[in-house]
Amino acid sequence: MISDDPVESEEPPMPAVSWDICREGRAWHGGEGRARFELTPEKFEMAGGRLFWSETDRLTVLALLLENVGADAAVRLGDPDIWREAVRGLG
Repeated sequence: MISDDPVESEEPPMPAVSWDICREGRAWHGGEGRARFELTPEKFEMAGGRLFWSETDRLTVLALLLENVGADAAVRLGDPDIWREAVRGLG
């Protein structure tokens, strides 16, 4: 159910995390693994054709996965021209 209440529709803030997304994926070590796991949404759900309820949850899970698999693996999942366009859009 989607609410018209502006308080309920506000996005939660992204967690204050210094992401370490590299070209090659990496495993988390020590307390980092537990801390990262604590960032995951409570449950895996789909609403309105999108995974998770909020954009913040989607971006957080994406960042967690990118740390584990790396950017090199991620850019192989789609059209390279789209990735190039996205990078050009940064500047």
